[in-house]
Amino acid sequence: MQADKLIAQIAAYAPKELAWEKDPIGLQLGDAKQEIHRIMTTLDVRPEVVQEAIDKDVDFIFAHHPMIFKPAKNLDLSVPQNKMYADLIKHNIVVYAAHTNLDAAKGGMNDWLSEALKLQNVTPLIPNADGQTGLGRIGTLVQPQTVAEYAAFIRNLFQVKAVRVIAKDLKRPIQRIAVLGGDGGDEYPAALAAGADAYVTADFYYHTAHDVLADDFVVIDPDHHMEAIAKDKMVSLIKKWQQENHWDIDDVFSSTINTDPYTYI
Repeated sequence: MQADKLIAQIAAYAPKELAWEKDPIGLQLGDAKQEIHRIMTTLDVRPEVVQEAIDKDVDFIFAHHPMIFKPAKNLDLSVPQNKMYADLIKHNIVVYAAHTNLDAAKGGMNDWLSEALKLQNVTPLIPNADGQTGLGRIGTLVQPQTVAEYAAFIRNLFQVKAVRVIAKDLKRPIQRIAVLGGDGGDEYPAALAAGADAYVTADFYYHTAHDVLADDFVVIDPDHHMEAIAKDKMVSLIKKWQQENHWDIDDVFSSTINTDPYTYI
């Protein structure tokens, strides 16, 4: 089938209007009219991910993070990022990204995170007018847990060696939890105002952490790569659409590459 059929389905599920205005979402590279047969999902489009796609004869990459945040200043192929673009073009691989629109969508990134975090009665943290979409999510645990207990659960859930915890008391019980995938430090006042006992997000800034302590709030930061949970969820979505629309696709699978740039020692 043509790539534009899948692109239209993604756009209907996570409308572009939900995206942050400066977010470079959508078609990143390639021809939307191209025939596609093998689809791979990924959190990040990095050279090693592109090589995996080439090795597996992929012709469509569905990414969460946009591939091009900063425009290329030249096409010098000694630059790894530029060579990656050239490799994609050479091998006729279409790349499409749904980022903050997928974050905000109903049944999107933050709902997937809420499910993984065992939250119930989930609603948008900063809702749009429809009350169903919006930035982040907030919900409750079935039973209260201490900060330390829930942090350990999150560490194991996302398979990281450590999580960063900002809290005055690790033994404090928490039950109402807010979550925002990716970099959510600027939104912590909204989580506090919404009555959350703790806030799960990533890339938390040092000086903002001091503000959290001054507010006697709790933040658990498991690393931005927690959003990799989306890879398999995106596969499930495409397979569901394939069945509903009788798409002629050979295979859909997630990248096996860990694109987390950090190593914890």
